[in-house]
Amino acid sequence: MSSQVVGERIQVSGATYTRTSADFFKKRQLRRAAGAFGLWGLGIAAVVSGDFTGWNGGIGQAGWGGMLIATVIVYGMYWCMLNSIAEMASAMPHTGGAYSFARAAMGPWGGIVTGLAETIEYVMANATTVYFASAYFDEIVRGLSGYSLDEHGLRWVWWLAIYAVFVAINWLGASTSFRFAEVISIISLAIIAIFGFVTVFSGKVNFTGLFDISPASGGSTFLPFGIGAIFFAMPFAMWLYLGIEQLPLSAEEAYDPEHNIPIAARTCIVTLGISSLVVLILNPAIIGSKVLGSSDEPLLDGFRAVFSDQFASLLAVVALIGLLASIQGAMYAYGRNLYSLSRAGYYPHFLSLTGTKHKTPYWGLITGALIGFVALLLVNMFGDGVGSVVLNISVWGAVLAYLLQMVSYILLRKKLPDIERPFISKLGVAGAVFGGLVALCIFIATLLNPAYRMAVYVMVAIYVVILAIFALWGRKHLILSPEEEFAISGGELGNPSDEETDEAKIFASNGSFASGATK
Repeated sequence: MSSQVVGERIQVSGATYTRTSADFFKKRQLRRAAGAFGLWGLGIAAVVSGDFTGWNGGIGQAGWGGMLIATVIVYGMYWCMLNSIAEMASAMPHTGGAYSFARAAMGPWGGIVTGLAETIEYVMANATTVYFASAYFDEIVRGLSGYSLDEHGLRWVWWLAIYAVFVAINWLGASTSFRFAEVISIISLAIIAIFGFVTVFSGKVNFTGLFDISPASGGSTFLPFGIGAIFFAMPFAMWLYLGIEQLPLSAEEAYDPEHNIPIAARTCIVTLGISSLVVLILNPAIIGSKVLGSSDEPLLDGFRAVFSDQFASLLAVVALIGLLASIQGAMYAYGRNLYSLSRAGYYPHFLSLTGTKHKTPYWGLITGALIGFVALLLVNMFGDGVGSVVLNISVWGAVLAYLLQMVSYILLRKKLPDIERPFISKLGVAGAVFGGLVALCIFIATLLNPAYRMAVYVMVAIYVVILAIFALWGRKHLILSPEEEFAISGGELGNPSDEETDEAKIFASNGSFASGATK
């Protein structure tokens, strides 16, 4: 890796780093506020809405048997992937998360490609959950008053209100964000547990309903659409766990992140594995796979089957809780993702500004909300199935980020074998290879599935625009954030726990850190 110092700039492998003003990082400070339990709450909050809605589309794609197999494979992918991510996060406790890992492994271009994938994942995941939550809010209001904003073409009012409320919650600081996530995660899991309990003892469970989809040509009762349909169910199975990988984004706001992030990640995936089994088995058993496969409100429909429509509004409130939890989790994630990429200069610098009182990236929170809101408006204006289109975009961004992170893990094991790793994955490179291969299969499945066609077009368009801007301007104005310092110095510098930036050391070294980063 060649480097050159020119005035107040350092050129490294085609990228140029500019020396910042004295107060640049003072205006971009975060505050530590959570231990392992807070991180667990954040991880559960980010994912738990997947138990409430979205996942059931996989039954429509592959039948219950196909969805079961897809879920087992996807769960294995997340287990392997989280162990690999936990190891990288313990070695690189930066807010950048996936971008940080890819930057150290594959340079600035790897950083922007991976970071952008996560931006799309979290912003669109948040928009998807806002869309489904608005349907629940409208159902509640209609049940209580008889009035529906949706029927008057005003669903966007719900979107705007939900975004405004959650931007405000996250603006109040990391401590508030973590506490809210903890409480709403516990409530959400309690609702799923109650659903399981009342369903089992309702006397209405009929396991033959799991297989009530008529087999197509070449299909069977267990796999009505054949083995190949399993691949098309995998993106929906992801919805049961999607977002749990965001935990490294909290590294600079967590106490002892080197140890607490690995603990929280493994605890989260076990918890979510149990909750996903409850809905995967009992939800279709109570209303049937055929009906469930096309439902926008699967858990709510399950509660209705046990009780009755007279409790519809109350049940909608119950089912809404899980969606609100994931709005919180996804908003936190995209806020920190935008913050880290902005702090390093990949995105406009104002997105990483934090308030003097609450120390939260308020512009990042607002900007992500505006992008999600506009995306919902555009899809609603020009196409049908708003929720599914935005969900597909989110899933496509997620699997791309997963694949690149597993590649990063393998490369870092070879490139930086001697860096300190407080947590080491027992699955090693083999686990990363498995996780990467499954992610690649899902990536290909999204390309082949006509239902994802619009999502792919949108993703390609976004990448063409952002990478063109990065090539022409962005790569010439990067900043030595902790993630960049770590990558350039080969792991010697860039610890965000240090009170002072290592920028001066890198400039004073006349590029020697950059020259030796790959030794």
